[in-house]
Amino acid sequence: MRVGILTFPGSNCDHDCYHVVKHVMGAEAQYVWHKDRLPEKLDAVVVPGGFSYGDYLRCGALARFSPVIADLVTFAERGGPVLGICNGFQILCEAGLLPGVLMRNASLKYICKDVTIRVEGQETPVTRGLVGQSLTMPIAHAEGNYFADPETLDRLEGDGRVVFRYVGGAPNGSARDIAGISGGPSRNVVGLMPHPDRASESILGLEDGKRMFAALLG
Repeated sequence: MRVGILTFPGSNCDHDCYHVVKHVMGAEAQYVWHKDRLPEKLDAVVVPGGFSYGDYLRCGALARFSPVIADLVTFAERGGPVLGICNGFQILCEAGLLPGVLMRNASLKYICKDVTIRVEGQETPVTRGLVGQSLTMPIAHAEGNYFADPETLDRLEGDGRVVFRYVGGAPNGSARDIAGISGGPSRNVVGLMPHPDRASESILGLEDGKRMFAALLG
């Protein structure tokens, strides 16, 4: 498997994702700078967390116009697996690859803590064999409050595209406790606010995130 990891000015989890893909999972990883073209023959793309462009205007709003996004959209429309983590989820929403938007947390405070999410909906490239199970991993964001209009939320629910839901209530005020959703022609685009990349090694005290990468790379 060959995985492209996008890097924007302000990305700070691209190295985490590279480490998990290459050194923990043993797959081939390649950084892709936001001004470059997406390399050919990639098997998957990860849009990592961080603060692209310093979250100016709003999270992900400027990254959406980076040159690489046009290639990412084409890759996703052809069915290529795309995983957006935290800021990556925000970018995917801004780029129109996923519906809805991530707003300021209801508390208006930055939240950093471990959460438990339940895997729901139809299977995606990162949830194969995991539907119905619970995973624990950290969140670290100020703008993780997922919002969409009621019709969009109903459609996501009905189509099995609510992929992750916070157990015990959303810490950020997210609509219907949504922690992550899927999009694309075959649910091949997945975005979530929790960080599987920060929960993939025993030394970190959490390994549930490794199961998502194993599904993606399997």
